[in-house]
Amino acid sequence: MSRTGLKVAAVVAVGALALAGCGSSSSKSKGADVGVILPDTQSSVRWETADRPYLTAAFQAAGVKADIQNADGDKNKMSTIADSMIAEKVKVLVIVNLDSPSGAQIEAKAKAAGVRTIDYDRLTLGGSADYYVSFDNVKVGQLQGQGLVDCIGAKPAARIIEINGSPTDNNATLFKQGYDSVLDPKYAAGWTKVGDQSVPNWSSAQASTIFQQLLTAAGNKVDGVIGSNDDMGNAIITVLKGVGLKAPVTGQDATVQGLQNILAGDQCMTVYKAVKKEADGAATLAIALIKNQTAQTNGTSHDAQGNRDVPSVLLTPVSITAQNVEDVVKDGYHKASEICTAALQAACAKYGVK
Repeated sequence: MSRTGLKVAAVVAVGALALAGCGSSSSKSKGADVGVILPDTQSSVRWETADRPYLTAAFQAAGVKADIQNADGDKNKMSTIADSMIAEKVKVLVIVNLDSPSGAQIEAKAKAAGVRTIDYDRLTLGGSADYYVSFDNVKVGQLQGQGLVDCIGAKPAARIIEINGSPTDNNATLFKQGYDSVLDPKYAAGWTKVGDQSVPNWSSAQASTIFQQLLTAAGNKVDGVIGSNDDMGNAIITVLKGVGLKAPVTGQDATVQGLQNILAGDQCMTVYKAVKKEADGAATLAIALIKNQTAQTNGTSHDAQGNRDVPSVLLTPVSITAQNVEDVVKDGYHKASEICTAALQAACAKYGVK
């Protein structure tokens, strides 16, 4: 895989479907044209709070019947759901894999049954998906790395701990490629990495334990922390507060908690990924497959394990600090009333979050 893991072939416009509002979730819908399997509720709250309603609305707006289910972090359950959807003769199966081997098995079964597949958010290495829709995940990591550098400033000898995402998630690998590409030159110039560990299944509880152990081993001396998403970032912040320390912490997903931590001055930054655009992109690709048409893409993603380049819709992530939290609200991802608790009223007023 190249350093970015992505090869942008040509930039073309991706036809986005207008959302008709966040509809109710689909569940075991008979006669569905499209089956969607979300991974869990543990790796991020976004799967149920954002992806499900946006996907539901996108397919409803297109007049496409969709069956959207969640595997609850269970590979066997995901396989069972996929088998059921294939048996019910969905035309397209959209999956967010729990790991590449199990995802590839599902895609192989779908292909054998004549069902087209789309990798959503996570690329399935060794898989056979027709398309992949996601964000430029190396860029996500680069934004995290640069955000941490900016928050630490010109300190010549900063001590850094990296808390990475799940080792079974290819995105976590790409995020790490991104922030390490920014931080490695800083390490070479005098900064020190005093901890670097991945967190199984993106578990916030395990992130807390792992970070506590690394912090203790570092003598409770740290100047900045890579938290690979907002949920783990919040766990890291809680540990730091517990020992009376404060240091810049990164995140991603622009969760309500993450944005609140930023406004409170406890989190350095997050990365906003416009899930609406990702859901619209998946719906556009699925409809093209249903109609046996070639969809518009704007790049390819290299699957080194499968030795192939997967046609992709790759979206642009955005770095969020206190200065532009309002952009997330303006985009309709969260409401100011969700973010601006009584304790944050002054910060919201200062940064124009309304």
